[in-house]
Amino acid sequence: MHRALTHFRLGPMNLLIAISLFVFFSSIWLVFLPKVCLFWNGVLAFGIRVLPLRADLGLAQHHLTPFIRFDIPYLRMESVLPSSQTWSLTCAATLALFAATFLLSGRLIPLMYLLRGILLVPMTALLYFAILPARFPHTPDSYMESLVTAGIALISTVPLLFGLTYYIFDFGLLKKALLTAITMTHLALFLPLQVLLQALFLQKTVLFMPVLYIIFGMPINILIIIAFYSWGMSWFFRPPVEV
Repeated sequence: MHRALTHFRLGPMNLLIAISLFVFFSSIWLVFLPKVCLFWNGVLAFGIRVLPLRADLGLAQHHLTPFIRFDIPYLRMESVLPSSQTWSLTCAATLALFAATFLLSGRLIPLMYLLRGILLVPMTALLYFAILPARFPHTPDSYMESLVTAGIALISTVPLLFGLTYYIFDFGLLKKALLTAITMTHLALFLPLQVLLQALFLQKTVLFMPVLYIIFGMPINILIIIAFYSWGMSWFFRPPVEV
């Protein structure tokens, strides 16, 4: 019988393991967070040196407790409004992609509407910068800092998310710990690369900021968590004799 049709009861051992893993990984993350921020600082500094990036490193001081203090690294760069040429080229590319969605076959209707929904974001940004470009309230500095801060918050929630949705199933302690460690490590390695890649576009103009934030910001990181969770859910439960 497929697992989707089976009846699962949450046993006391699974509940105890779920709580224990949540406390363990949350504690480890908080202890190592200052060191992770130092690692990110090194990656961002290296990226500035080797990439065609006009940016400086900034540090935002944070503290959770009197004993846990850390400096969040982020990139500081000049806020550049879109020129008429940049606006026109971006508008032409957006309209061309929107028109291309009408050429998709009927079997790709879900993809068609997904692409149209995504293209609404740059269309809205183009309209805003065509009418009120000088009133754009966000700067690359604040955006980069909030991107790193949101990434830290999301990684911090992984033990809780898995505790509520994965640890309760009888996969065994090793699989639960392994999936959590892989997911949190992947997100920690992915975040500075995401920041550098977005900075390469953002240094051209803030016109791309809404697309970077809404489409290629935290939604990508959330999809990574969902992908790892789906992979973990494809594993086999422990045999009944081992429960």
